[in-house]
Amino acid sequence: MARLDGKTIGVFVADGFEDLEFWVPVMRLREEGARTLVIGLSHDTVTAKHCLTATPDVAASEVNAAQLDGLVIPGGWAPDKLRRSADVVRITRETYAANKIIGVICHGGWVAASADIVQSMRVTGSRGIRDDIVNAGATWADEPSFRSGNVVWGRVVEDIPDFLRELVAALVEHTQR
Repeated sequence: MARLDGKTIGVFVADGFEDLEFWVPVMRLREEGARTLVIGLSHDTVTAKHCLTATPDVAASEVNAAQLDGLVIPGGWAPDKLRRSADVVRITRETYAANKIIGVICHGGWVAASADIVQSMRVTGSRGIRDDIVNAGATWADEPSFRSGNVVWGRVVEDIPDFLRELVAALVEHTQR
């Protein structure tokens, strides 16, 4: 039996997503038995920074955070589009408030900041969003990956292995409670 059997993990996607920060977590979570629910701004297929594509299973407007056991916010340029969606912000806030695990990597921190969940939190991500995150009230740490409460942070593409080890461990621990 896989460790995340029966769990549904939402994964945000929009045009300009970072190919590896989306697809590697999706595949790793599926390998653990999780159902990945790809959440877009619409049902339209989107294209990544390096030309891979993804087709959302649902639009953010159709998602209730109660149906998710966790959430992943990949980076790339997509988070700048995602954070403008009231539904994406709502899902992020509700998932966080329910103390479910949220994985955030690279520029995904923009969504977390827009959802007002980073205040007084230790975070990492792409150095390109450091000032935005600090201005949102977080404390910056230049480390590959770590947990801050129920949020798992990952820095950049090169840190995906560390990020996924921490994310899967957090999700498994959370589901065993």
